[in-house]
Amino acid sequence: MTQTFRLDDGRQTLVLACKNARLPEVVYWGAPLPDDEDLQTLYAAHMIDVTGGMLDENPDLSICPEASRTFPGQPGLILRDSDGTPVLPKFCLEEVDETDGLTLTCRDHELSLTYIATFRTDPHTRIITAQAALEADRPVHLHWLAAPVLPAPQLSDEMLDFAGRWCGEFQMNRTAWSAGMRYRENRTGRTGHEHFPGLLIPCRGATNTQGQVYGFHYGWSGGHKMIAEELPDGRRQVQWGHAARMEVDAATRFETAPLYLNFSSDGLNGCAVAFQRHLRDRIVTMPNPDRPRPVHYNCWEAVYFDHKLPILKDIAAQAADLGAERFVLDDGWFGQRDDDTTSLSDWEVDPRKYPDGLGPLIDHIHGLGMSFGIWFEPEMINPDSDIHRAHPDWALGSEDQTLGRQQKAMNMALPEVRDFIYDRMAAILRDHEIDYIKWDHNRVLPAPDAAQTRGSYALIDRLRADFPQVEIESCASGGGRIDFGILSRTQRVWLSDSNDALERLKIQHNAALFLPATVTGSHVGPRKCHTSGRTHDISFRAWVAAQRHMGFEMDPRELTDEEAAVLREVTSWWKYNRDWMLRADILRLDSPDPAVLAEQQLSEDSTRFVVFAGKAETSAQIAPRPLRLTRLEPNAKYRVTLTNRISGAPATLSRGTPALKDGPIEVSGAWLMTHGVVLPWHFPDTMWVLEGERL
Repeated sequence: MTQTFRLDDGRQTLVLACKNARLPEVVYWGAPLPDDEDLQTLYAAHMIDVTGGMLDENPDLSICPEASRTFPGQPGLILRDSDGTPVLPKFCLEEVDETDGLTLTCRDHELSLTYIATFRTDPHTRIITAQAALEADRPVHLHWLAAPVLPAPQLSDEMLDFAGRWCGEFQMNRTAWSAGMRYRENRTGRTGHEHFPGLLIPCRGATNTQGQVYGFHYGWSGGHKMIAEELPDGRRQVQWGHAARMEVDAATRFETAPLYLNFSSDGLNGCAVAFQRHLRDRIVTMPNPDRPRPVHYNCWEAVYFDHKLPILKDIAAQAADLGAERFVLDDGWFGQRDDDTTSLSDWEVDPRKYPDGLGPLIDHIHGLGMSFGIWFEPEMINPDSDIHRAHPDWALGSEDQTLGRQQKAMNMALPEVRDFIYDRMAAILRDHEIDYIKWDHNRVLPAPDAAQTRGSYALIDRLRADFPQVEIESCASGGGRIDFGILSRTQRVWLSDSNDALERLKIQHNAALFLPATVTGSHVGPRKCHTSGRTHDISFRAWVAAQRHMGFEMDPRELTDEEAAVLREVTSWWKYNRDWMLRADILRLDSPDPAVLAEQQLSEDSTRFVVFAGKAETSAQIAPRPLRLTRLEPNAKYRVTLTNRISGAPATLSRGTPALKDGPIEVSGAWLMTHGVVLPWHFPDTMWVLEGERL
C-alpha cells in the first residue's frame, strides 16, 4: 500500500510518499505541479534502478533516514537508552493530520518511541516550515535529531553557504558536490559568525536573477549541524539540526528548531525574497508596527567607556541636528565599568559617572525629540564583579576555563540566574522611559548546551511580556547571533561590529539573501574606521548605511560643515523613503563588473525602486558596463533618476555624457532588464544611487 501527501503554496510543490507505512520520503520538491498530477504514478516513477553491487532495493531516503533499514548515509536520528545502549528504531506511519499543513505521526511500539514531523506552507511568503519531534516513554539520551530531511537536486554542481568572523560576517562559500559528505557544525553555543545556519543550492546556470535554487535556514540560536551528502547511488540529502550532543540530560521529549525551506525558479533572489518576507511578516513582531523605524544614534565609537554627562549631552544634540531619532547609550554606564575587564552582571548605574542616575541624560535626550535606548550584556559575567564574587557557581563551565573578552557566560539554565538578571534589568526599565535594548553576547560558550539557549529565550520572552513597548536588538560581537529563532524575540540585528562602509557593503549584499532591510542595522561610522583603519568619504559611508535601517555611530563633533550637510541630506532622503523601502524586496543584481556590488530594492506594489551600485574595488575594464535591473514590467515605462549625481563621483575623471548625468531618463522595463542602465564612471569605494518610478 502506498500513501501520498502534497503541499502547495503557489510557487512550489512538495510531495511525500511512503510504502507499507514506512517513514515517508520527499519524492518531489520543486516548481508547482498540475492539480491533477497522479501522485501514485509519480511515486512509482521516482524510484531509481538497482544494479550489481547494490541491495535488491534502495533504502528510502526518508524524512528521518533509519540506520535499521540499511540506509547507506547519515541517519536522521542517533539515540541511546538510559544505560548507553544504542537504540535503532524502525518507525511506522500511524497518524496523518492534514487540517493545518501536514502532521505525520510515526511509532515504534517495540521501543516505545514516537516520531512526529510537521510541515506548514505560507502562500504569502512561499516558505515551507518543517519541524521534527521525538517522544519516548522513558528518559533517553539524544545525540542527533534532524529536522525533516530533504533531497537535494542532482542538476547542481555546488552549494552555497556562509562563513565569517568578527567584522567579516556572511562570507559566501562555494563547495562542489562530490561523493561523500559536506559536514558543517557550529559548536560555539550561539548562532556564530563562523557558520550562519543557511544553505542555498543552485541548479546549473542559476544566478541572482534566474534559474532554479533551493533554500534552507535553521532557526536556532545555539549552534547547529548541517549535512549535505551524496550517497553511493547518486541521491543527495540535506539534514539540519542542533549541534550534536547538545542535549546534556536524558529526557522524554526532544524537538528540532523550525527548518525554513523554499524553492525558487527565478534565481537566488526568489529564495531571498521568500526569506525576507517571512522574517519580516511572520517572525518579527514590532511593539508598535505603525511607528516609522527611527534613525539611530549609538555612542559607542564616540566615547567607548568614557562616559561624561556634558559630552554625551553635546553629542546627543548634534546627533539630533543631523537627523537622529533614537539615542542608544552603549557599554560603560554600570558598575565600575571603565574597560571590558569588570562589572558585567552588576547591572546598577555607576554613581561616579551618573551621580543623579540616568534621569538627567534621558530627560535631555527626550527634550531633543529622541527616544532612549540602552546596552546590556545579560548572559555574561566578569570574574571581577560583585555578582561573581557572591555566586561563582552561576558561571557556566569550569573555574579554569579560557575567558573571552575577560568574561564568562552565566548559566542560563538555572532559574535563579534568570530571575536575578530579570530583576536587575526590570528595575532599569521600570525606573526609566526606555524603548530599546541593545542586547549583546560577546563570547562563545565553553561548551554547547541547548539548555543555555532555551534559558536565554525564556529570559527574553519574560522581559518582552512585561515590557512590550521595548524593542530589542540582537548583537553578538556584531553578527554572531542572527537567525530566525532569536528574531522571533527581537526586532533588529547588529549585522557587524565593522562600520567600515566597504566591508558593510559586502556583508549587507550577502546577508540580504536572508534578511530584510527593516531588521538590519547599518550605521555611518567615523571618518577613519576603528576596526579597519580605512578612511572613507562621508557620501559613501552615508549611502551604505541608507541601504538598511539607518543610524550613526561616530563622534558628530568630527564632522566638517560639508560632511554634516551631506549626512543631513542622505538622512533626510532615507526618512522620506523609509516607509516603502523597509517593506521592499531586496534583489541582488547580476553585475557584469565583479567590482560592482549592486542591489535593487523594489516596492511591494512594484511601482518604484531604488538601485544601490557600490564599487568595491578597481574595475578590470575602463568604462562601466551596463547594469541590468530585474522584476520590472517589460512594457511599462520608468522614469530613472541618478539621485546623487552631484556628489557621487569626481567630475574631473567622469568626462563623458551618459544621459543620467544630465537628468532623468524615461525608458521601458524591457530595456532596463535586457540592455541595462549605463552609469557614469566612478572611483572605488563610492556608490551610485538610482531611483525609478513606473509611469
